[in-house]
Amino acid sequence: MSPGISLGTLHSIIFQITILLTHIYLESAIVPNNLHERTVNNMDIMKKEIENRIAIYALISRLMLVEVDEAFLENIEKDETLLSFFPNYRDWDKRKEFSRTELMEQYYNVDFTNLFLMHLVPYESFYTRDDQMIESGGDNPVLELYNELDFRVELDKARVVSADHIGVELEFMYMLCTALQKALDADDKDGICELMQVQRAFLKEHLLEWTPLFLINAKRESRTPLYHDGAELTLEFLLSDFEYLTEKLAQHCNTESDQAEVSEN
Repeated sequence: MSPGISLGTLHSIIFQITILLTHIYLESAIVPNNLHERTVNNMDIMKKEIENRIAIYALISRLMLVEVDEAFLENIEKDETLLSFFPNYRDWDKRKEFSRTELMEQYYNVDFTNLFLMHLVPYESFYTRDDQMIESGGDNPVLELYNELDFRVELDKARVVSADHIGVELEFMYMLCTALQKALDADDKDGICELMQVQRAFLKEHLLEWTPLFLINAKRESRTPLYHDGAELTLEFLLSDFEYLTEKLAQHCNTESDQAEVSEN
């Protein structure tokens, strides 16, 4: 397998449109000359960034939750930028030899079963409990947060045994990002800061507490480039997104001196 996207450049790739806009501003000498204009431009940039964050969380949560279908694969393959996140999948010879249906039946579905149902355990409580049991009841710590923010998990429909499945936790981040997008559209500064704090805290206290180990194992155990690249993308994006939120909170929410406490609030 060739190396994937580096952590240091991931957000630069995702936010390429924002970078392009920045170059346009510089070339046109459109430089904000007062605080109000700088604030407006920062909000415009964050609106573009949240669109991209929503798209990535939607992609990786879908990949980790259920088997892929033709529509999912088509959406990846028709978008060159999206396909660049899956370099080994993009260059895989078997994509030319077999139809999508054949690839799903013979390779992708088998790999999904191997990684998420048989050999690995994609649940937070397995990694955080001393007895390595999956907490499927009401004592699961993520449920309290889900309930507070009106995020409901239908376990049967999602085909998971507990609400702390990696796909569900990624979908929760997707939901938080869509809420942040609404706060940005409404110019609700307090809501923006609160939602970014919740997102950063959830990454620190939940996703980044256990998914690195799971995703490293998933990358190593994967039998197809699709899930190899997907595991690598997910890990690198989560680490990068945590850094991004830390930076934005410091810039916009007066948390520069108390970043360590953000996750506690």
